[in-house]
Amino acid sequence: MMEISIIMDELIVFHDERFANHDPGEGHPENAERIVAAQKALDALGDRLRIEPGRMIDPADLERLHSPAYIRFVQESAKKEHSSLSSDTFASSATYETALLAAGTAQTAVDAVLQGECRRSFALVRPPGHHAEFGRSMGYCVFNNTALAAEFAIRRLGLQRILIIDWDVHHGNGTQHLFEADPRVLFFSIHQSPLFPGTGHVTEVGHGRGEGYTVNVPLPKGCTDADYAMVFERILGPLAESYLPELILVSAGFDAHAEDPMAGMRLSAAGFAEMTRSVMAMAEALCGGRLALILEGGYHPDALTESLTAVLRRLCDADIAPLPLLPTVQPSSAFLHLWKRFRSVHQQFWRCFTQ
Repeated sequence: MMEISIIMDELIVFHDERFANHDPGEGHPENAERIVAAQKALDALGDRLRIEPGRMIDPADLERLHSPAYIRFVQESAKKEHSSLSSDTFASSATYETALLAAGTAQTAVDAVLQGECRRSFALVRPPGHHAEFGRSMGYCVFNNTALAAEFAIRRLGLQRILIIDWDVHHGNGTQHLFEADPRVLFFSIHQSPLFPGTGHVTEVGHGRGEGYTVNVPLPKGCTDADYAMVFERILGPLAESYLPELILVSAGFDAHAEDPMAGMRLSAAGFAEMTRSVMAMAEALCGGRLALILEGGYHPDALTESLTAVLRRLCDADIAPLPLLPTVQPSSAFLHLWKRFRSVHQQFWRCFTQ
């Protein structure tokens, strides 16, 4: 096990104004206004935050999870003012370098945690990454930032158990597919279904040595903070305790917010803050506090600012005592329906779901 040095900071945020350079074209939801929204959240917390710039990934590292042909395809886009990477993912001449910066910054955020420079980190990057597959872009994603950060931790630092929590409202198909045969990564996704990209069913559990290490929690539209809290309490918490991760990564999308135009969930900024507290508590109990968040979606600027502000404020807070659920909060019909189906699939892999 690696030695951990004295921790200097509770939180480091990695952010870079160059993330605004990627321009998918006028009217595209994944635009530079998202970075403006993130900056407003940073400004709201003022000098409570230590903010560091990003860094480029070594292009050779991309080939560990993406095909050389696909990487060259994205690189070629730098020669054109505007081009199409897929039916919904568009590039400008700055996209390739910005995507390298996003992936490298995610690696840097993980490295800071694992080297003991901070207890937790947040990489505020764009373009997002969790839809990016081995050989193609989709869903506004170019390179899979979170997956590349996990691979970095395994390869460079020898980790054998990484828990990736994806709470973006859309299923992280790319991350799932890149690790679905690898037990060194437990991929957990809570998302709206049916919704783009159409994957993430309960029965998708991985294969080969990775069977059982893909865990999907598809929820119907309209779910609230209480529904998500129930999933974290009844499913994610016991799962994490059984797996005993050495590091927790969060693909932190904010498009499940009630105001976000991309989906139909009803989360609030307070709900995102409580999910953050929950994963902080898991990290403290199970892996020495090692936690890194990486920005994914979130397409309503004001809701994104509000949610990021609440999450960053929570990440700065050393007190991670759980907020007690009100006695009147009962499992919703949506959760109870899911729970029965979920247990029937996953109790063969995890004893915590047999009772």
